[in-house]
Amino acid sequence: MDFSMVTNLNSMVANYYLSQTNNAIAQSVQRLSSGLQINSPSDNPSGFLIANDLQSQIDGMNQSISNIQDSNNMMKTTASAVSQVSTLVNSIKSSALDAQSNPSNAGVDQTAIQQALQSLNNIAGNTYYGSTNLLNGSAGTSASVTNSSDISGVSFGGTYGNGVTQNGPITITVTQAATAATVTGTVSYASTSATFATGGSITINGQTVNVNAGDSVQTMMNNINSVSNLSGVSAGFSSGHVILTQQNYGSNFSINESETGSFITSGTGASVANGTNAIASVTAMTEINNNTQAVTTTFNGGQAPGTSGLLLTDSYGNAITLTPAGNTTSTSNVQVGQVSTNAATFQIGPNAGQTASFSFQNMTAGNLGTGVVSGQNLDTINVTTPSGAANAVQIATAAALQVNNYAASIGSFQNNVLTATQNYLSNSVTNLTASVSQIMDVNVAQESTNLANLTQLQQSGVAALYTSNNSLSSLVSKLLP
Repeated sequence: MDFSMVTNLNSMVANYYLSQTNNAIAQSVQRLSSGLQINSPSDNPSGFLIANDLQSQIDGMNQSISNIQDSNNMMKTTASAVSQVSTLVNSIKSSALDAQSNPSNAGVDQTAIQQALQSLNNIAGNTYYGSTNLLNGSAGTSASVTNSSDISGVSFGGTYGNGVTQNGPITITVTQAATAATVTGTVSYASTSATFATGGSITINGQTVNVNAGDSVQTMMNNINSVSNLSGVSAGFSSGHVILTQQNYGSNFSINESETGSFITSGTGASVANGTNAIASVTAMTEINNNTQAVTTTFNGGQAPGTSGLLLTDSYGNAITLTPAGNTTSTSNVQVGQVSTNAATFQIGPNAGQTASFSFQNMTAGNLGTGVVSGQNLDTINVTTPSGAANAVQIATAAALQVNNYAASIGSFQNNVLTATQNYLSNSVTNLTASVSQIMDVNVAQESTNLANLTQLQQSGVAALYTSNNSLSSLVSKLLP
């Protein structure tokens, strides 16, 4: 060992390691006080990079969850308003049914209908979420008739063919034409002037018509036709037989006829006949997995009680009403309408393109119950005449179906898109937060133990430095003469 008064190597070594220990203590204290084991990129560059990337994803997901909650509130606002519209439509239908059964109440019923329509239009025109009107169609999908000879009405919402409805044409191919129920009489007559020797009665769909001895076949048919607004059945004559024809197409409209004598059919048993519903293949544009494509689906007629076999609907409530001229299998690959979309878009994910769209339908009275009766809708019904009351029942029934389908689509969007995505994001945030914690958070027990060891080492270092500073200089001085 060399002895020098100028350089104290032992002291320098002790000071170096004491300095290292002090730095380690400072870092340990910082970790314990901040709660983080990575306080700067220099602590762990790769860990710092990974943790910040994960935290960026977490922040985006948390914002998406907030967006979804706002979107859900918008949908709840819409659902509440649609529920009130549904109540008003059902009230209108009840008034129409009363006017049909009790013509003396028609004036009062029409007044009640007008009041309900005013309230309905007020709801549709003034239901807002922020600056977005939810029920006037300005943030949704609409469809227009381009071929009035084959269809009398069309209604498309935001969902079609398991995707989001897009701009484009609507084409149809009728694969099964609708039919109206008919009963062909079995009693033969030379002409409508033939008379009956005895009287009796005929009951058709609950409406009874009396036949008197001496009445002609024409008189009987006139009496049947006088109550056709209530029975839905008219009488005609062909090839020596009376023909009963249901005025409406489809399986929801039947003929149930019985009689006390042989006026139309031989015997007194009941004759029952049912119509059939139309079926068509419909092609329109939709977006599935960010891919816009033409999709063909099946539309079926008469799917709700009281609706015509010419009113074709799919599982999402989209509807097309055939005209009698279009009700033929000759209607093949014919463009009948055009869809226009202005759907609301919601950002429901942390990355670009992770959006969901929903079309808020037009719930004004003029857009409900269209296509059932040519040129009429819920806003134009008038129950003050028997035919008007009968039409009003059909229009209100179709309007109720339209509103109910829309309400169902709102619930489906809430559950299958918004809530499902929120649940997935919440789980992802939990898992990613655990990963960030694993990288960034300090292990308090381990770091406390480390600090205790460093403190002990610091004390040893101080003692070593003290010894090297004092004992060596004392020894060197003793070598001097």
